[in-house]
Amino acid sequence: MTLDSNVLLEPGDGSLGPLLRLADDRLAPGAGYGRHPHRAVDVVAVVLAGSLRHAWGSGAVLVAGDVAVLRAGTGLEHDEVAGDDGTHVLQIYLRSARPDDGPSHEVHANADGWVDLGRPAARLWVETVAGGTSATVPPGLLVLAGPGSTRVEQQAGGPVSGPVTAVVWQLDATRPDWALE
Repeated sequence: MTLDSNVLLEPGDGSLGPLLRLADDRLAPGAGYGRHPHRAVDVVAVVLAGSLRHAWGSGAVLVAGDVAVLRAGTGLEHDEVAGDDGTHVLQIYLRSARPDDGPSHEVHANADGWVDLGRPAARLWVETVAGGTSATVPPGLLVLAGPGSTRVEQQAGGPVSGPVTAVVWQLDATRPDWALE
């Protein structure tokens, strides 16, 4: 196995506002996606386990608990390559809020709680919940990534039990102009 990608959501109709795709990806040690282009999209990577090197810009290395935001804007080509221990990562694609800006990449190290994405139509909350404990998550589209599986559900907020990484998306689900065409 070099790349095992499980697409969890891919609404093409704008029903989840800016969310275009949510995938649960596992890469073997040293495996990557291959050099590929992006334009007018924001790619949010939530690293669940292992490490991942971003082959663009400063070449940031991400570890479990980190969240990276790649804003492709006017366009770029890049790759992401798993470290020696492989990686398990959630990849979330959002329609760009600023497609005419130049590309950029930012890393939120050891993200816990709200992660500032700098956009009002999509808010992200992340928490790693240890085994035998629980945490209260805010309302929204909940992604629970546990040791054996990942599931997605719309929920009103409440407790979750570990071991799990809880990722909550609060999305402005107003149908965007592009979806009405």
